[in-house]
Amino acid sequence: MRIGKIGTGGLVLLLVLAGAAAMQAQELSAADKEKGLQYLESTKKNIQEATKGLSAAQWNFKSAPDRWSVAEVVEHIALAEDMLRGMTQEQAMKGPAAPDRDLKKTDDAVLSMIPDRSHKAQAPDPLKPANKFGTPDEALKHFVDSRAKTEDFLKNTPDLRGHTMDSPLGMKLDAYEWILFTGAHSERHLKQILEVKADPGFPKS
Repeated sequence: MRIGKIGTGGLVLLLVLAGAAAMQAQELSAADKEKGLQYLESTKKNIQEATKGLSAAQWNFKSAPDRWSVAEVVEHIALAEDMLRGMTQEQAMKGPAAPDRDLKKTDDAVLSMIPDRSHKAQAPDPLKPANKFGTPDEALKHFVDSRAKTEDFLKNTPDLRGHTMDSPLGMKLDAYEWILFTGAHSERHLKQILEVKADPGFPKS
């Protein structure tokens, strides 16, 4: 039996199915969403734990005049959380359609490269500490509140894989990967906090 030519209706159906398959391929998996949420939560809690019970002297200790104190690091993290989430919402989500790429490889690159403090980076002026929250405790509170908004964005936003924008890593990142970037940024600066606390001159109390 010969198979006849596909009619117009059949062609439309095939195109619809192909489009649906492509859209499905870009959807964020439940496993990746859970991984992202756990990463956001763990990095937040680690910063809270690392700064718990610090005295004013400990918050404001600097190992050198050109180094940041723990208070300054926390302020930077809080400011960056707002900026990165806003950039993800307003730019990454509206960027060009995501190209075909190895998602796991890109996800893993974000999680390994951003926390790596062997590569130094200069903070842009809007993210440089200037006591914008008044006290370290208020900066920490702002970070925790802002992180909750980042988590809500991850939980409730569809199509996080559908669009990309350029990144400092030299590769395009989708919105989910920018969320990972946000968590990784706080992990990077958690390491900085721990470096400050490990300094021999860090106050005992």
